[in-house]
Amino acid sequence: MAKQEFPGAVRWLDDRTGIGKVGKKNLRKVFPDHWSFMLGEIALYSFIILILTGIFLTLWFRPSMAEVEYQGSYSLLKGLHMSEAYESALNISFDVRGGLLMRQMHHWAAVLFIAAMSIHLLRIFFTGAFRKPRELNWLIGIVMLFLGVVEGFIGYGLPDDLLSGTGLRITEGLVLASPIVGTYLSFFIFGGEFPGDDFVSRFYTVHVLLIPGILLALITVHLFLVVYHKHTQFPGPGRTEKNVVGYPLMPVYMAKAGGFFFVVFGITALMGALLQINPVWLYGPYNPAEVTAGSQPDWYMGWLDGAVRLMPGLESSFWGITISWNIFLPALMIPPLFIGFVALYPFIEAWVTGDKREHHLLDRPRNVPTRTGIGAGLVTFYGVLWLNSGNDLIATQFHSSINTITWVCRVLVIVGPVLAFWITKRIALSLQRKDAERLLHGIESGIITRSPDGGYSESHVPLSPYEAYTLSARERTTVLELPPATDSNGVPAPHPRRARLRAALSRFYFTDEDGKA
Repeated sequence: MAKQEFPGAVRWLDDRTGIGKVGKKNLRKVFPDHWSFMLGEIALYSFIILILTGIFLTLWFRPSMAEVEYQGSYSLLKGLHMSEAYESALNISFDVRGGLLMRQMHHWAAVLFIAAMSIHLLRIFFTGAFRKPRELNWLIGIVMLFLGVVEGFIGYGLPDDLLSGTGLRITEGLVLASPIVGTYLSFFIFGGEFPGDDFVSRFYTVHVLLIPGILLALITVHLFLVVYHKHTQFPGPGRTEKNVVGYPLMPVYMAKAGGFFFVVFGITALMGALLQINPVWLYGPYNPAEVTAGSQPDWYMGWLDGAVRLMPGLESSFWGITISWNIFLPALMIPPLFIGFVALYPFIEAWVTGDKREHHLLDRPRNVPTRTGIGAGLVTFYGVLWLNSGNDLIATQFHSSINTITWVCRVLVIVGPVLAFWITKRIALSLQRKDAERLLHGIESGIITRSPDGGYSESHVPLSPYEAYTLSARERTTVLELPPATDSNGVPAPHPRRARLRAALSRFYFTDEDGKA
């Protein structure tokens, strides 16, 4: 068989860079096929849409706080004094061909980007895809989600309308709540007394240059590590810790990924064309003396707003410094603790379980009930805070007392995660027992037979080898126990507190309510 030759241009490039040998190896790399893996792709494609639409918007947006008189197409604001930033946002919406579509596509893509990353991280958490050797990729994902939230909030503040200004006013309050350095940080961010004259230009630089550059670098490293570590896969026949069962990158996966990109792009365009989001012309220009009634942040900032609304008004003074606990605790303490626990969870679980092995096969959430319960508790904690961010709208829409709603959320934010953990763990254990019963007795056939002595029973059909293997392919865990209380000579062996704590956490992690591991 004749050796296949590259086209002329490719052969010229290969002779000088050796790219053909590298490409031949990596383009045949195998990727597993499962619908949940598309969540990460949605996040990637949304980021690409953000870059494309953002380039379009930068051509017309003017990041300036200089005051101008509006003379554009929107007659209700004509003759009103406003910043150049707000005027350019109005011009993009009404006077630039396709500008409103691009603005709304950009905003919807930002919402989709953060939502897809959040659900993608939940999939990774509940299936154990963060375990060795992927702890670094987990941390990169957490950082990307955090930067995506910051990027979205900064973009939300750029138009300088009354809604975004209200959000920035709240942000200024959060910054000022930082002990000692709060005033200095506020002056640095806003270029003086709020709202200052420089925040739009500074936010613009961070929004279009700094954070996108960092995100692009992190995405590149993230994808490199996915290729280097090889993709995780769910257990099944033929799948082991040492192989990957799926389709090659070229041509199968590339064709599917390319088609899926255009699906995401088309849906985002459809949303931008038909579903209105952030109509800045309805709010008017920002005025520090005014506040938008019923203002709500984008959904990904709701949990922080809800945490602030949850706290009662508490203040303390120390050596002439006033600390507003109602801002400091929910805005500057709870988020770092919550995000820090989630980021460090892979290391915490590895220490508790003593598991130092590499893992390329995923867990079914029911087979790791404690981890699944912890995840449900974290989601419940986040959800209660997020729900409380709309306590005013809930009160007005359902004709309820806002104080009652706030107190219910104060109780739920503590009790809810505990209940969610216990209920979820019990459900996971029940599903395990159901799987064991199916393995033992098979599937109910619906055929009822009568025995010679008059009894009735239902026939069961054995599971297929594929399904039986999938249900039984799980790791058996062992509880870490303390070493003997005495050594070989009968001398008491003291156990440090760290070892006792680790043994107690291991029992908590592996032992169910029936005392079984």
